[in-house]
Amino acid sequence: MKRRNALKIGTLGVAGLYLSQLKARTYFFNAANQGPFLPTWDSLSKYQVPDWFRDAKFGMWAHWGPQCEPESGDWYARGMYREDSWQYNYHVKKYGHPSKFGFKDVINVWKADKWDPEELVNLYKNAGAKYFMAMANHHDNLDLWDSTYQPKWNSVKMGPKKDIIMGWERAARKANLPFAISVHAAHAWSWYEPSQRADKNGALAGVPYDGNLKAKDGKGTWWEGLDPQELYAQNHPLSEDSYDNGKIHSQWNWGNGVTPPSKEYCQKFYNRTIELIDKFNPDLLYFDDTALPLWPVSNVGLEIAAYMYNKSLERNDRLQAVITGKILDEEQRKALVWDIEKGQSNEIEPLPWQTDTCIGSWHYDRGVYRDKRYKSAKTVIHSLIDVVSKNGNLMLNIPVRGDGSIDELERAIVEEIGEWMRLNGESIYGTRPWKIFGEGPQQESAAALTAQGFNEGKGKPYTSADFRFVTKGDKLYATAMSWPETGKVLIKSLKLGSPYYRSKIKKVKLVSTGTKLKFRQTPQGLEVYFPQEKTKISYANALEIT
Repeated sequence: MKRRNALKIGTLGVAGLYLSQLKARTYFFNAANQGPFLPTWDSLSKYQVPDWFRDAKFGMWAHWGPQCEPESGDWYARGMYREDSWQYNYHVKKYGHPSKFGFKDVINVWKADKWDPEELVNLYKNAGAKYFMAMANHHDNLDLWDSTYQPKWNSVKMGPKKDIIMGWERAARKANLPFAISVHAAHAWSWYEPSQRADKNGALAGVPYDGNLKAKDGKGTWWEGLDPQELYAQNHPLSEDSYDNGKIHSQWNWGNGVTPPSKEYCQKFYNRTIELIDKFNPDLLYFDDTALPLWPVSNVGLEIAAYMYNKSLERNDRLQAVITGKILDEEQRKALVWDIEKGQSNEIEPLPWQTDTCIGSWHYDRGVYRDKRYKSAKTVIHSLIDVVSKNGNLMLNIPVRGDGSIDELERAIVEEIGEWMRLNGESIYGTRPWKIFGEGPQQESAAALTAQGFNEGKGKPYTSADFRFVTKGDKLYATAMSWPETGKVLIKSLKLGSPYYRSKIKKVKLVSTGTKLKFRQTPQGLEVYFPQEKTKISYANALEIT
C-alpha cells in the first residue's frame, strides 16, 4: 500500500510488527475473574442464550449522547473534522471552526434539559418493547455515567451534569424491563483521527483542529485543568491511509494498517466496561465491534465476556446475561448473540440472533424530521415479523434529540407500533421458528448481507402472497404481510399433503380481532377468507392455525 511520506513508512513498519506481536499476547486484566467461563472462545462457546431474550423478541433503544446535540446525524464527532463533509460546514456555521470549537466544546453545551427517562421508557413499554437499551458511550468516548476511569470526561462532570445510565437503568427496572447497555468506545482511538487534521483550503488552512490539544493548552479556557487527550486519545501516529475517510471501515477489526492501540488504552476500556457491569448489572451488553472489543489485538473483550457470564451465574441460578457481537464466525456465534446492523438473515438461524436498526439516523438528525424520512410503523412491523420468523429479535432505536426528548413524528410511529403489538403480540412473543420461515415473492428479491448487515429495505414490498410463520405450543401463526384485496389468501405451504404440516386444520382465527375465518384446504394450498372490512391496522395480519 502507498505511504504518505518516509516518516509514515517507518512508523507503520513498527506498528505493523507491533500488531502482529500483539495478536499473540493474552492479557489477564482481571485475575479475580472466577467461574466456569474462561476468557477463551472455546470456553465461551459453552454459552446458551437465556429464555427471557428468546421470548422477548422486541426491544427499544436510546442511542443517545452528545452527538445528538447538533441534531445533525450519525458520526458527527468524526464528520465535523472532515473538511469535505456537510457536517463540517454545518459545524463551522453553527459553532465555529474545529480548531477553536471542537467536539469537547459540543459536549460542554449539551444540557439534556428535557430528558425524562421514565416517560420514554414507559412509552416504549406501551409500544410492546420487552427490553430496553441505553447507550453508555459512543466512539466519541464520553462516558454517560459517573465513570471512575473516565473521571472528567463523563456526563456527570460536564455537559448535562447527569448520570444518564443511572437514570435509564432506574426507569427500566421500575417498568420491569430487562436493562441493556450498548458500548461503542473501543474505537475512539482510530475513529477520532480526523481531529488531528487541518483545513487544506480557506483562511484557516494549516491551522490544526483541536485533536492534538494537551492539558497545558487549556489555560484561560472553560476546559482549563482538563486533558483533551483523555477524550480524543490521539497521542499516536495516524493509521495508514487515515486521510481516506472510508478506510476506517476496513480497519474496524484492528487490521489493514490501523495504528494499534496501546496496552494502557485497552486497560482503560476494560476498566470502564467492568465498572458498567458492576454498577448497573445489565441483562444485555451490546458491542459495536467485530466479534468483541479490541479483538484480535487484545483479549480485553474475552475477559469482559467471561466476567459478565460468571457474574450472571453468581447472581442467578442460571446464566441470564446476553452479549452481542457483529460479523461472527461459526464458533463465535456459540459464544455470543450475533447482531446484524440494519439488516436480517435470509434463513432460519440455528441460534438466536438480533438485528438492530433505527427509524431515522442513529443520532438525531433534524433533516430526517424536516423531510419526514422516518421509517413507518408498517416498515418496522414487517421487519419485526420477518426477523422473528428466522429466530431473531429486533432492537429498534428511536433517535433522541439533544435535549432528551423525541419529536411528535417519532412519537406517532411508536404509538402505532404499540397499537399493532397490542392486537397481534401473541403471534410474536414467546414464539419459535417453524419448519420454514415463510413463503412468497418478497424473499426472492431479498439482498445478501454486506459486512455487518445493511441489507434492509432492498427487497420488493410485501404483498398478501407473502407469509411469515412461527409456532407457539400447538399453534401455528401465519402472518399475511398485506390485506388481500381479493378477500382471500392462499398459503401454499399448508396445502393438502404438505410435508410441513400433516395435521388436520380445524380452526383459523384472525389474531387481531379473534374472528374465526372460513377456510378450505386444497391440493394447491390453504385458502383463508378474510372479513369484508379491513382491521384498523391491516398491513400485517396474523392468523392463528390449530
